[in-house]
Amino acid sequence: MAKITGLKVQKRNKDRVNVYLDGEYAFGISRIVAAWLRNGQELSEEKIAELKAQDNVEVALQRALNYLSYRPRSEQEVRQNLKKHKYHEGVIDEIIERLTRGGLVNDSSFAELWVENRSEFRPRGERMLQAELRQKGISDEVISQALSELDETSLAFKAARKKGRRYRTLEYQDFQKKLYGFLARRGFHYGIISEVVPKVWEELQE
Repeated sequence: MAKITGLKVQKRNKDRVNVYLDGEYAFGISRIVAAWLRNGQELSEEKIAELKAQDNVEVALQRALNYLSYRPRSEQEVRQNLKKHKYHEGVIDEIIERLTRGGLVNDSSFAELWVENRSEFRPRGERMLQAELRQKGISDEVISQALSELDETSLAFKAARKKGRRYRTLEYQDFQKKLYGFLARRGFHYGIISEVVPKVWEELQE
């Protein structure tokens, strides 16, 4: 057994505490893990190992929360980020479970927000949206639900009108070629493209 002889908040990181055992520095842990520790308390080797394991989970959780602070993430994105930092599967599973329970990771909400954001700022077709969401690890069932009310024709018009203004001085054949290529790269179907391009051309000529 080892006796706690000191608990000091780290100078560079106020969320961590240095633990001293028998007069010497032993290890550092998160304040939340150290909350129940007291000077004079005795710790077994098993308890020390348990504290370090709990700290590892808390550090992983804080890393995940920081990663989520920049933008919403899919479950797969969070898992990949934690794997990149060498956390074990058991720790990752626990973090995902806690984040899911707290509503911070939700693939359905993520997919809906992704489609909404793309539709508003960078309209694209259903095929491309499906591919993007699959890359994020979203299941086909969730993708299908997120795209269930997608108005692909309206999105194609929105994208074509914005891009078409750049080509308005071209001859129709060149205008058509460039806008076809642009919309195809955005994942719109040929049938929709062939409907949209001539109408946008007419609008711009007016």
